[in-house]
Amino acid sequence: MLSRRLIRPIAAGSAALAIGAGAYGIVGATAGSGSAAATAATTRTAGGLALRGGGSNARSGPAAGGTVGTIDSVSTSSFTLTTPAGQEVTVTKASTTTSVKKGKHVLVLGTVNGTRITAGKVIVQATSGSAKSSTAGVVPFQQGTPSTAKQVGRIPANYSQGSGTIVSGTAANNATEAALAAYPGGVVDRVVKLSNGEYEVHNIGVNWPHHIFVSHTFKAVGAE
Repeated sequence: MLSRRLIRPIAAGSAALAIGAGAYGIVGATAGSGSAAATAATTRTAGGLALRGGGSNARSGPAAGGTVGTIDSVSTSSFTLTTPAGQEVTVTKASTTTSVKKGKHVLVLGTVNGTRITAGKVIVQATSGSAKSSTAGVVPFQQGTPSTAKQVGRIPANYSQGSGTIVSGTAANNATEAALAAYPGGVVDRVVKLSNGEYEVHNIGVNWPHHIFVSHTFKAVGAE
């Protein structure tokens, strides 16, 4: 009898560990998932980036986005940069990339996969965004620190996390650039067009903001 009582809790504990490990590897939950399952699936880390997803627009592969930062090193085919919030990103150069030198501050637009970006366009900017990032209230990512819960500006009334359609091309580039101009420091890993014609720009690598809202005329209007 004693052995049976011991075996049952051990088996239950093993199942809990297996479930926990599985939830850690899931990027997002489906739109119909319960709140507990969605919470387990919406946050994980990869290369120091807090990846927050969930709902129907959660992706399993690369998507259009970008980042801004200061170049740390340059090789023949790639370069590394550090964002104003301290995240390190590796960028594969585009065939047209020129004037990329250590110390330059750049805007990178392209295909994002975690901490790696395949550049479609690299734009050298005049000044670093570090001070602007601080002024904008961007909260750098810190392991184990809960995300900041606040909203600023205008959040679309019909917005729910997971709604909308992932976009690419010019619209994604314009929305990414507008979001990073207002809130530099993170890495945009996807852009979603909402039902009202505005955009939700998904921002990782920072504890705030994770969602930046951009109007149909590509002006940042709110964040959370």
